[in-house]
Amino acid sequence: MVEDALKLRTELPRPDVTADEAAMLVAEHFGLSGTIRELGSQQDRNYRIDTGKQRYVLKICRAEYEALELEAQNAALRHLSKRLALARVPALVPSLKGAAIESVTVRGQAYRIRLLGYLEGEPLTRRRHLSRESVAALGGLAGQLASALTDFDHPGLVRELQWDLRRAGPVILHLLAEMADQQQKKRIAEVVVGAMRRLQPMIPDLRIQAIHHDITDDNVVSRLDAAGRPIPDGVIDFGDLLNGWLVAELAVTCASLLHHADGDPWFILPAVKAFHAACPLTETELRALWPLIVTRAAVIVASSEHQLSREPDNAYVEGNAAHEREMFEVASSVPLALMENAILAAAGLASAPVPVTGTSLIAGLGPTDVRHIDLSIQSPLLPEERWQHQGLPVSLLQHAAHAIGVATTRYGEYRMTETTLRAARPDPTFALHVDICLEAGGQIVAPFAARIVRQDGLLVLEGAETSLFLEGVELAAEAGETITAGAVLGTVSGEQRTYGLIRVQLCREHGLVPPLFAMPHQAEAWKRICPSPAGILGFDCDAPELHGDALLARRQQHFARPQKNYYLEPPQIERGFKEHLFDVEGRSYLDMVNNVTILGHGHPRLAAAVGRQWSLLNTNSRFHYAAVAEFSARLAALAPDGLDTVFLVNSGSEANDLALRLAWARSGARNVVSLLEAYHGWTVASDAVSTSIADNPQALQTRPAWVHPVAAPNTYRGEFRGDDTRDNYVRSVVTKLAALDAAGEKLAGFICEPVYGNAGGIPLPKGYLDAVYAMVRARGGICIADEVQVGYGRLGDYFWGFEEQGVVPDIITVAKGMGNGHPLGAVITRREIADALENEGYFFSSAGGSPVSSVVGQTVLDILTEERLPENARVVGGYLKARLEALGQRFPLIGAVHGMGLYLGVEFVRDRETLAPATDETAAICDRLLDLGVIMQPTGDHLNVLKIKPPLCLSKESADFFADMLARVLEDGW
Repeated sequence: MVEDALKLRTELPRPDVTADEAAMLVAEHFGLSGTIRELGSQQDRNYRIDTGKQRYVLKICRAEYEALELEAQNAALRHLSKRLALARVPALVPSLKGAAIESVTVRGQAYRIRLLGYLEGEPLTRRRHLSRESVAALGGLAGQLASALTDFDHPGLVRELQWDLRRAGPVILHLLAEMADQQQKKRIAEVVVGAMRRLQPMIPDLRIQAIHHDITDDNVVSRLDAAGRPIPDGVIDFGDLLNGWLVAELAVTCASLLHHADGDPWFILPAVKAFHAACPLTETELRALWPLIVTRAAVIVASSEHQLSREPDNAYVEGNAAHEREMFEVASSVPLALMENAILAAAGLASAPVPVTGTSLIAGLGPTDVRHIDLSIQSPLLPEERWQHQGLPVSLLQHAAHAIGVATTRYGEYRMTETTLRAARPDPTFALHVDICLEAGGQIVAPFAARIVRQDGLLVLEGAETSLFLEGVELAAEAGETITAGAVLGTVSGEQRTYGLIRVQLCREHGLVPPLFAMPHQAEAWKRICPSPAGILGFDCDAPELHGDALLARRQQHFARPQKNYYLEPPQIERGFKEHLFDVEGRSYLDMVNNVTILGHGHPRLAAAVGRQWSLLNTNSRFHYAAVAEFSARLAALAPDGLDTVFLVNSGSEANDLALRLAWARSGARNVVSLLEAYHGWTVASDAVSTSIADNPQALQTRPAWVHPVAAPNTYRGEFRGDDTRDNYVRSVVTKLAALDAAGEKLAGFICEPVYGNAGGIPLPKGYLDAVYAMVRARGGICIADEVQVGYGRLGDYFWGFEEQGVVPDIITVAKGMGNGHPLGAVITRREIADALENEGYFFSSAGGSPVSSVVGQTVLDILTEERLPENARVVGGYLKARLEALGQRFPLIGAVHGMGLYLGVEFVRDRETLAPATDETAAICDRLLDLGVIMQPTGDHLNVLKIKPPLCLSKESADFFADMLARVLEDGW
């Protein structure tokens, strides 16, 4: 009886009703007309009707389906419309006769029809990637409905439905019976058998109630949040409503998310947590969840293959088939026990892990006889360019073992030796095993009673509760033999007086061959399956645990609040190499924003030079030593003729502050003209001339009277747009200077970045600085070029930004890259301007120009020249800009690509005509890029521009990775 009902549902084709026939039904039974379009469905036929004033959905099902089921759906809609405060469901539209369901005949075939209100909103299916917020919202929505349906009942809920997970066994058997692909058929069967075997003991404790049973990415609609992310809040298509397992509601939802998961089952956990908060599940239900998700994925993929074999032209089924196969692949990619642990932890129900203990595995070894090898991100043993060398861990182990006798790696360590560069997903870096190097021939002892087996070519001691995997042991016993705790198992492989390597790993799941490494976000769940072997080794082999949250809390407790982090949940970065950064969990990130480290991170030559100078001398620049004289001369030589005098300071803020003091001293005046949207620093004076509202929302209201901002010559979104706008923007300066003249006020100077850095690297209009500098100098003012961000080779074609404008300033300020992260800044000017400061006394900067700072500056210049980094900025920067401009042809969100060399900006807009800034979208894009392994931050007054300022050693491969990841983010839904 049950099998007959299921067979009927799986074999019936969809209603054969055309759009024209549907329009006639709507007109005849509901008195409505309008444009009509078919909506996707697997077994029903749905049409959307747009009358011009309102939209509806006509639902057509075969008459073989009982009317009682449709009545149950209608009753549930009425029930939920009264119970749901934060979610939407369709409204029922009565027919002209006042009926909620009408029976009709089309070309001799009987059907039942209903009309529902159309829920506006965006479906999730078209989004390749979903944010954590979207995933959590979908789980929360499912939980809200499940909670609201707790007290709902109706005779039509008792159904024989192929999607009911309680019927999954017979349904899959029926569907697989006719599957042509024997290999796929076998695989699905094996996966389902494993899931059902784990589920079976829990079934009596699974609660049954009314459930929607199809809250999936297909069957919800969403509102968009400020960043353009879909937040599900509306549920459609109640065709699978029934009495079923409560936890099945969540299982169906989670299974639908797996094709958005990029292969990572952990993706569903925000949905689990949100559902559990809205509708609490028991521990047994949570343990049953993953087997049910696996089963649901199997039913879905088997049903699609079956449906397509009968209805090859069903575009809806064919369109979904690829992502349904992906759901199954992700669901079957991890052990059931692993996801059970992860789900319990997400719900806050994970129990404390129990350590494994036993007789010491290595005979005669004491805890003081072992040296631990550090392979973590912060290890001093890992060379700067060869941490990925395949034999490095073994080499380090052997070296340490020769020195002390026994050396071991550490369990639970996030190993840099497993880290790869330019990875869109985290690498498996968390060690679930240890390697021990010791003399060959040493006795290996069974730590607990076990049976000796071979599993996938590995030696395994299969104990009552735990298996021990061993490599590098010569067995004294036979496979299949049972051995007692403390009995000699064998010896360390290798010739006499040599060192052998054994590998030790525990696993609580019999039959599972665990990986050697886990991805960081999966580590806690894997630790429960593969616990530390310390209890059977007789010595501590565990790496220190990380406490990133506690560290961040301590920072926030003592570090002044205005000193912000990048990101709300920042990774803990502890190492760098060239254009790459590494967090403590071994994740590599491409650093596309760090204009401080112009050479790249961890440059060995710079580190050696600094270390050597620190060992010799470091003091202040009032002492006489060679390095400060040599570095000052080299800086002066980089500047145009006449700019031959150098001040050395600690930062760009100090450099700009000092430049303003020099302008005041030389001119005898106080008034300074600056540009709107500019940022020049944090000191009192440099902040005063900064007008960026992104850096200081009160900037325009808090400028002192001596600061006179003029229109930002932003040729993309300024008042005047395009290249031929010089005269328009110069006119703003003319007006400001005329007002000063009329008031009898003198001018001290003019400060600006020669390339508009804070706006994303926008070049100034051609001839702009030439015209402005002339007017400033005619009034006795000093022209200051702030090259802190844009200068020092970053632009590729020009060492200094002012060269692009064909002018020579009176003062150059520089910092950031000139110290490669060391606090170093400079002011380069003419002798008479510098000497004017002596009227106010002498100038002194304690660390500016110190021996170490001077050596840093000289070494940076040496490396810039010898490694041809400005040339690399020109070539790779040009290549990257071309790739970004090509993305602009594909994605309307990209309004423009600014800049040159390796100072670029991608500006996001919601409309290319109005240039409405896509501020929230830019923030979301930066967050998503972090997930994909790219460090990126927004800039500009509207924070809608990606500030692309990587180290000048950026490789073409890294430029491609950045462009590819940005394309991937934009393809995902912006």
